[in-house]
Amino acid sequence: MLRTDLDLSMHAQEGSAPVRWRVADGLVGYEDAVAEMERQVADIADGKADELVWLVEHPALYTAGTSADSKDLIEPDRFPVFATGRGGEYTYHGPGQRVAYVMLDLKRRRQDVRAYVAALEEVVIRTLDSMNVKGERREDRVGVWVRRPEKPALPDGTMSEDKVAALGIRLRRWVSFHGLSINVDPDLSHFGGIVPCGISAYGVTSLVDLGLPVMMADVDIRLREAFEDVFGPTTNAA
Repeated sequence: MLRTDLDLSMHAQEGSAPVRWRVADGLVGYEDAVAEMERQVADIADGKADELVWLVEHPALYTAGTSADSKDLIEPDRFPVFATGRGGEYTYHGPGQRVAYVMLDLKRRRQDVRAYVAALEEVVIRTLDSMNVKGERREDRVGVWVRRPEKPALPDGTMSEDKVAALGIRLRRWVSFHGLSINVDPDLSHFGGIVPCGISAYGVTSLVDLGLPVMMADVDIRLREAFEDVFGPTTNAA
């Protein structure tokens, strides 16, 4: 079911500083990323730092959200598994997947978690739309989905759908962390070690799998433009 009639206004209050935009070089270890997020979120909440979006790639790993069910970890010894404080279930991160850690002070925007999640989905949808891919949100499934009419229909006769982007967030003192991931060109077989987000009826895809020979840098440009449309201006950060 499509989610409609959402108010996606998430710009900061007038006079707020632009969101810092940082792109990591190379692969970033998951524990290192969490430690950096923790530090940044504390500084943002204390008014010592401006908001931040941090783009990273991780080595191959699985993360378990606060709702993860152990039976959904099919191959526990395949990659390292990290428990994480974000919402959601099991997810995969790895090379070829763009992870955006979004650290925003919702007190300066809207203290509405549902609206914030919908706005993150909208950023992904607009990013995909700029590459002529129709991403869609669903009422009963967080993330962004693409229809796959070329695949066999589901047992109930509905069209197959694959997830192209996942979301998982956490808030502390109304500052967000964790964020979203877009499958650009990861090894899709790596998702086979888990039931992604606890959903077994649908598959996982990537932009390259959908026939788009895009580079990560190209996606980053479009992602930044979409973010600015939804959340407001950004500035380069070291």
